[in-house]
Amino acid sequence: MKYRAIIFDLDGVICSTDEYHYAAWKQLAKAIGVTDFSRADSELQRGVSRMESLEIILRKSDRHFTDEEKVALAEQKNQIYKSMLATMSPKDLSESVRSTLNALKERGLKLAIGSSSKNTSFILERLGLGDFFDAVADGNMISRGKPDPEVFLKAAELLHLEPRECLVVEDAHAGIQAALAGGFDAAGVGGAASYSGTTYPLTSISDLVAIAL
Repeated sequence: MKYRAIIFDLDGVICSTDEYHYAAWKQLAKAIGVTDFSRADSELQRGVSRMESLEIILRKSDRHFTDEEKVALAEQKNQIYKSMLATMSPKDLSESVRSTLNALKERGLKLAIGSSSKNTSFILERLGLGDFFDAVADGNMISRGKPDPEVFLKAAELLHLEPRECLVVEDAHAGIQAALAGGFDAAGVGGAASYSGTTYPLTSISDLVAIAL
């Protein structure tokens, strides 16, 4: 096999929580007087940490927030977001993702998650994937968000593999940059498929089966 493991980003790859994030951030923005939080602003938040996402909103505010207030705002957004996520179920896992994951595992590949989200375990449980992956590296284990490669390097460490033995799957430019910076090959879905640094542009996540073998 070309690779021994595949490391997946979560949001936008395994499942789509974009609308939940957008709605939760928009609700928080409105609460602090930012009424022009847009879809374009939401796109800037793709693939980056919760605190970095908050700063994108705060740049639109005339108010000054202390570090303590920022932490509280980020937690407020997270509570809004988690209440929305509570409606998720295994039905939210697409058949193409489910069948691809099973096919890769059947072929002996190790599978891992490398996500900046601190809600990774909660989401995986809601999707019925709580015990599916061989390793899960998430925002609770890292101090630097993407495009820093820390989360992918942590996933590889948990798998006891070198970056060159792992393929990263991402939907965000910051994620592709993180993978390449860590010495990984990177497959891109969605907007990341057209990013110039992407090793393998995917038209469908099912393309991974042929690429990884």
